[in-house]
Amino acid sequence: MAFASLLEHVGGMGRFQVASVLLLALPILMMASHNLLQNFTAATSDHHCRLHWEANATSLDPQDLLKVSVPQGERCRRFVTPQWWLLEANGSAPNTSWLETEPCRDGWTYDRSVFTSTIITEWDLVCSSRSLKQLAQSLYMTGILVGGIIFGGLSDRFGRRSLLTWCYLQMGTMGICSSFAPTFTVYCLFRFLTGMAFSGILLNSVSLSLEWMPTRTRALVGTFMGYCYTIGQFLLAGVAYAIPDWRWLQLTVSLPFLCFFLYSWWLTESARWLVMVGKSHQALKELQKVARINGKKEEGDKLDIEVLRSYMQKEMASSRSHHTAADLVRTPVVRRISCCLCFVWFSTSFAYYGLAMDLQNFDFNIYVIQLVFGAVDIPAKLVSILTITFVGRRFTQSFALLLAGLAILANILVPRDLRTLRTALAVFGKGCLAASFNCVFLYTGELYPTVIRQTGMGLANTMARLGSITAPLVKMAGEVFPTLPFIIYGAAPVVSGLVAIFLPETRDKALPETVEEVEGRTKPQKDEAQHLQVPLQPTQPSSTTGPC
Repeated sequence: MAFASLLEHVGGMGRFQVASVLLLALPILMMASHNLLQNFTAATSDHHCRLHWEANATSLDPQDLLKVSVPQGERCRRFVTPQWWLLEANGSAPNTSWLETEPCRDGWTYDRSVFTSTIITEWDLVCSSRSLKQLAQSLYMTGILVGGIIFGGLSDRFGRRSLLTWCYLQMGTMGICSSFAPTFTVYCLFRFLTGMAFSGILLNSVSLSLEWMPTRTRALVGTFMGYCYTIGQFLLAGVAYAIPDWRWLQLTVSLPFLCFFLYSWWLTESARWLVMVGKSHQALKELQKVARINGKKEEGDKLDIEVLRSYMQKEMASSRSHHTAADLVRTPVVRRISCCLCFVWFSTSFAYYGLAMDLQNFDFNIYVIQLVFGAVDIPAKLVSILTITFVGRRFTQSFALLLAGLAILANILVPRDLRTLRTALAVFGKGCLAASFNCVFLYTGELYPTVIRQTGMGLANTMARLGSITAPLVKMAGEVFPTLPFIIYGAAPVVSGLVAIFLPETRDKALPETVEEVEGRTKPQKDEAQHLQVPLQPTQPSSTTGPC
């Protein structure tokens, strides 16, 4: 309660907090544009082999030329010689060479009616090279994984704001470089580095916003940030529709991060973190700055090092100890929290990207599907914020995962020709997973103490990225057994929903500052249980060894 009391002393949820949340939320609007960008920059258009003899047959109708040159429905092979007999109403196939085909040696011709240019058309990522499309997305997700590991630990050592500023710069620069990539290999490298920056922005934005928020407004702020990501999905659909060329689209969604980099210097470092690393004087200056912005200058002037130490004596003492990733599993309660959150983060991300990473699987306009998948987040997150606030984090987390898993599993029982119903169930499942994400971001920040919060967020992000990397591999299993992906995508959230029951509740509780504080939250219950057992102890003198 110490730091929470300090926040109330300098204005609570004042002008400073509102401005900080808005400035941190603006980049979140553009995060979806990068995370789901490849749905549009790597969209696969209808294509067929480029015809090497079409220059000598310009008098033919293009459809007739295609008919005699490429087998019907074939995308990856063409006839060695034109099959003119196909143009005859009653023509019969010749006895020789009519089945002779060859690979597309001269490249492909693409339908550019929807997308004028994508990385697929740029580098011919079709047929034998079609797996490279998934490789590009997997490398981006791997970058997010690596970024979570690196930036999670670095921000606990060097500060939230410093790492956030760097990640804005890296995101903008690497995104712009991706739009000018001369080869597919270079493109993948820049996308990998973009993914790393994505992780750093996400982790530090959440932590910086939560650590300056009063206890009563944390759930509201967390949900607001989640809605910014939802609005970003609408924004992506509109921008992608307006800019069908992948290079210009990539450039458009990357440039704003240079603006975010410039104003990020105004952001204030977390005073919680400053105290925990022993920088009490700087923490005092930041608190006085916040008080001045919130119109509480007199209260801020009353603060000094002695007052700060009296409020946060326990936290400052803990700053003398060195914390590492091993602290995530060193003590019983934190170890249980870490294990449960690993399940929750992995399964949420795993099932989410299993549904949302390839919008072209739906028999609808891709821009409409993007809007629908974004729109379902609005009621899902609204319901989640109500249950988070009035029921609890643990119930919301567990229930959302269970509903998502059951919705996905229900698709196994729906006939394949009922595509609308199957799509509706997938959209409902995606909404539940969005609610799960909305809850777990807030929940994780509240479960871990300040001294290892970013390290814990880094672990959570690592498990989420492992889930997103694994999702396309499971989708490939559908070529062997069509229902297997749905079984796995549905079973994972169900199992994790049950595991989430074992997490502690954090509703209406102040953020813990130390590992000892997290461990101590379970001691009152144990002490009470032991106290109830006291009357049952033997009352005979110690020399008596027999039963009563």
